[in-house]
Amino acid sequence: METMLGSLDIAKPTSNDVVSCKQQNSTATIQPSTAIATSDATLGRHLARRLVQVGVTDVFSVPGDFNLTLLDHLINEPELNLIGCCNELNAGYAADGYARSRGVGACVVTFTVGGLSVLNAIAGAYSENLPLICIVGGPNSNDYGTSRILHHTIGVPDFSQELRCFQTVTCFQAVVNNLEDAHELIDTAISTALKESKPVYISIGCNLPGIPHPTFSRDPVPFSLAPKLSNHMGLEAAVEAAAEFLNKAVKPVLVGGPKLRVWLPPSSFHWTYWGAVSTAFCAEIVESADAYLFAGPIFNDYSSVGYSLLLKKEKAIIVQPDRVVVANGPAFGCILMKDFLKALAKRLKHNNAAYENYHRIFVPDGKPLKSAPKEPLRVNVMFQHIQQMLSRETAVIAETGDSWFNCQKLKLPEGCGYEFQMQYGSIGWSVGATLGYAQAVPEKRVIACIGDGSFQVTAQDVSTMLRCGQKTIIFLINNGGYTIEVEIHDGPYNVIKNWNYTGLIDAIHNGEGKCWTTKVFCEEELVEAIATATGPKKDSLCFIEVIVHKDDTSKELLEWGSRVSAANSRPPNPQ
Repeated sequence: METMLGSLDIAKPTSNDVVSCKQQNSTATIQPSTAIATSDATLGRHLARRLVQVGVTDVFSVPGDFNLTLLDHLINEPELNLIGCCNELNAGYAADGYARSRGVGACVVTFTVGGLSVLNAIAGAYSENLPLICIVGGPNSNDYGTSRILHHTIGVPDFSQELRCFQTVTCFQAVVNNLEDAHELIDTAISTALKESKPVYISIGCNLPGIPHPTFSRDPVPFSLAPKLSNHMGLEAAVEAAAEFLNKAVKPVLVGGPKLRVWLPPSSFHWTYWGAVSTAFCAEIVESADAYLFAGPIFNDYSSVGYSLLLKKEKAIIVQPDRVVVANGPAFGCILMKDFLKALAKRLKHNNAAYENYHRIFVPDGKPLKSAPKEPLRVNVMFQHIQQMLSRETAVIAETGDSWFNCQKLKLPEGCGYEFQMQYGSIGWSVGATLGYAQAVPEKRVIACIGDGSFQVTAQDVSTMLRCGQKTIIFLINNGGYTIEVEIHDGPYNVIKNWNYTGLIDAIHNGEGKCWTTKVFCEEELVEAIATATGPKKDSLCFIEVIVHKDDTSKELLEWGSRVSAANSRPPNPQ
């Protein structure tokens, strides 16, 4: 972790790499660096151009008096679109969703009241290894080092509270309170986010964005990030040890984890290994294997289903982004995952024994029972119809809760996007993330599956989706409470006040933009609603409120909830 405060270098960067970046999905056209008029050679313009260069063409913001001048300069950049959100938390979630599709995202908030509001979203992005540039409009540079007390603070003459909070959830922090080193601080922060694939924090004094300075007299030179390199000797040794381990196995398996996102392009997979709630017959194959390679795993209490995975360390090769551990034996550092997997593939003997075993024991999934006419809608029937909506022109966003399990069972066509926040699991994440993801890839239609409890946390930024002309389909699953919490530990606190959700969205719509809402109670109404959303209303934001029974959950949630509950309720170890 690095912090740079004004011209004071608190911690030197750990890498001497030349900084660089190319964004595959960026639509911006970058011209060679050219001289600009002195009056335009400002910090605000430089930051705006730099964001465009790295692939950010939309910035999510909430105005506050400390960031207003900076927002003026972002608006003046013709290739940058400033999107005002209803609150800072959703602005951060939107930047998270944007980064998942575009490769990097950005948000702008005001000092402390805005910074601490967005902090939860930044923490989630950190847990998911997302490059997110969080920009805060800070105090006037003249106020640093004085005994003045500012508004939007806790009433003490110490402006570092916000910075200290961000230090644990960002990989680099830059406090820009003078123009002499502003260029260096901004560029170092942005390039570090890209290199480390983590969020960064940039605080900019509110009186600085519009002041010309010689360091900004030319357009910023595009980054050129030198790639990280593996230790060659360590790589060879790790590959040799892993190849020997796997080639003598009878039925080895490969399991890809969430950290693959950073190091490898999207790839297809056959099944989901999630312990007791795995795809049918998958856990049996993985846990009975005599060797397994886990690439980029996170073994937490949720992903391990309450620490109940039947895995043995002596059978496992664990490959992390920069480290390999072979069973109970050697560990190898300074090795990049992509280099290791590429080299290992050339040394392995073909072995599909586990795959063949799977097909021997496989029994096709059953289909939900056919609904009687006008029978109350069941969740498994709803997802059967969502499955039929998927194509390479769609993307699925799954909210924390039972949508995790139902969406994980969807079979994604090639090119279909899919996102959920497993490690951090912040309810309400999906509303902002849907806004950001849809803004990043307008050519895809996003299908968001959101529970009513989660929706109540962040509902207001459906308003921003409408302002942006997005055509998302939101399935609001109304079952009267926090269903995932019910299955872990039930109580009256898991029951929420029911809203008229379609009425709420109609009020937010208020006749501005394209929006269509409906409420469905049975399969026939769902079929009609989907036909309308994908037909006459295909260019509108469509909000489908689905009324289901409060106890209608996936079988996976029932199993997972009971095991997580058992893990949570373990008694203290004897002292």
